[in-house]
Amino acid sequence: MQSRIKGGLFQGVDFLAVLYYLLLVAAGCICITAASFDEETADFFAFSHFYIKQYMWVTAVLVVALVVLLLDVRYYHMWAYPLYIIGIVVMIGVLIAGKEVNGAKSWIELGSLRIQPVEFVKIATALALARVMSNYSFSINRFGDLLRVGVIVGIPMLLTILQNDTGSGIVLGAFLFVLYREGLNKWLCIPILLIAALFIVSFLLTPMTLLVLLILICVVSEAMMNGRWRSRIVYLASLALSAIVLSSFMGLIAPGTMDIYRSLLTVTLASLPIVAVYAYRTRLMNILLMAGLFVVSMAFVPATDYIFESVLKPHQQERILSYLGIVDKPQGIDYNVNQSKIAIGSGGLFGKGFLQGTQIKYNFVPEKHTDFAIAVLGEEWGFAGCMALVTLFCLFLCAIYNTVRDAKDRFGSTLAAGIFFYFFWQIIVNIGMVVGLMPVVGMPLPFISYGGNAMMVNCALLGIVLNVSMRRFVFKG
Repeated sequence: MQSRIKGGLFQGVDFLAVLYYLLLVAAGCICITAASFDEETADFFAFSHFYIKQYMWVTAVLVVALVVLLLDVRYYHMWAYPLYIIGIVVMIGVLIAGKEVNGAKSWIELGSLRIQPVEFVKIATALALARVMSNYSFSINRFGDLLRVGVIVGIPMLLTILQNDTGSGIVLGAFLFVLYREGLNKWLCIPILLIAALFIVSFLLTPMTLLVLLILICVVSEAMMNGRWRSRIVYLASLALSAIVLSSFMGLIAPGTMDIYRSLLTVTLASLPIVAVYAYRTRLMNILLMAGLFVVSMAFVPATDYIFESVLKPHQQERILSYLGIVDKPQGIDYNVNQSKIAIGSGGLFGKGFLQGTQIKYNFVPEKHTDFAIAVLGEEWGFAGCMALVTLFCLFLCAIYNTVRDAKDRFGSTLAAGIFFYFFWQIIVNIGMVVGLMPVVGMPLPFISYGGNAMMVNCALLGIVLNVSMRRFVFKG
């Protein structure tokens, strides 16, 4: 018995999603044309132009998208692990003997063709993650299963960061949001995000402030999960009182050995065995999770300075410090974002018109055809053009969400959910980066920024979503 689709080869395809894709690609081609067009070049169709290369990629990836669309989704399930393993092996090889481009050792050169394996590993990671989480024995409440998910996403993330490609590493991290969609308690997700944000701004905080915030985040989040506020307030008050008493006592017998920070840290750590016993007796395992999160966070605190000074590259350090407002270099690390803001702001409500953007034409905006492509749109098409693009992205994401909601099998639903968060995260970070709301991390805008590898992967992922959507109409016959 074979699976077939009612009504023809493309029955069930979400043609609205296809329409949104085509409009986004058209907008991208317009932006890249404006960003790379040179009035002094006589030949408009010269292959040296970025927009001509992008047009060719757009045409070529249609074949890839068609193959991915028509391939039986069962093959994705079957080949998920082999493709993931092959991808990891290739990434290790690139880390050892890859080509360095713009500071990132993440490329393979085949003559004039450059391939970035991490782009294709994103597909393999999405497939492997969907296969793990679609297993009937998988439980969102089982630590071992969560660890497997963390390993699948964490290995390519680590390799990507070691290749000095922070942007791709952050994109891979977006797949972890699938855990929330699968039922991970939001009051566990929120403290993890808050603690991650806390470490980014840790350079602005004293150790005492950081410790107090960590305690409050963990205790309040646990109280939100279990709803026992009174005992948690008593616990916080006990920690504060015990820290004051210990600090005062040590100040009398050994002045200078135990300040209020060390006292609070000591009594907090000393209380954890009691907390563990209480959690076991009341069967509130969320308490153990939050206690473990606190311990890991505190263990990581001393490492933040080391990571900042010894692991991050100088330009990455400057980006963080600039984002936090600690350094201000208008002609240095802040130049890209400042010029991007000027370009977008100068566009006004309806923009200056196609090929009329002065900031773009005279090359004031760096990376205008890649990471800062939306600045081109802002200057030439104005606020109205930017809002039209954001609306189009929202409609595109809604189309993927509909597939997640309506998918008939868990593998397809989880796979589509991972792809949804993949696109969502890139859109949010890139737009936030271009307008200065987020640090610059080198992340392109899907379908808008120049890049053949990214275009091929994005189209393949869209093809997978459309494939999952079509399977709603599969029947046995």
